[in-house]
Amino acid sequence: MKKRVTLTFPKRSVQMPITYRLAKDFNIAANIIRAQVAPNQIGKLVVELSGDIDQLDAALDWMRSQDIGVSFSNREILIDEESCVHCGLCTGVCPTEALSLDPQSFKLIFTRSRCIVCEQCIPTCPVQAISTNL
Repeated sequence: MKKRVTLTFPKRSVQMPITYRLAKDFNIAANIIRAQVAPNQIGKLVVELSGDIDQLDAALDWMRSQDIGVSFSNREILIDEESCVHCGLCTGVCPTEALSLDPQSFKLIFTRSRCIVCEQCIPTCPVQAISTNL
């Protein structure tokens, strides 16, 4: 089973080896999608966790017991078709090629199933046509 979660670390927990503990203690694979972690600051980590459902639940309970905030990510990238000028700048920063330009029409194509919601496209859009639903 897979779950995408956002982890929020208090300042004192930022240096804890979370992904190591998930793998070693719970047999959970952690695919880091986005990270904002620095010493003496609140840290945020968007991660996709994969493993047995019971182990996932145990790992989430353990993280909560360590005062790590756990929230489930249901965000999606939204593209405002009215505002988009199909410039293609977002395609250059998309790590999964979920955003591409049609070679015939030069219109933006968004393949939602490939999107990992890394949000790199949002600040790249010059007309602010890209956002998330949350």
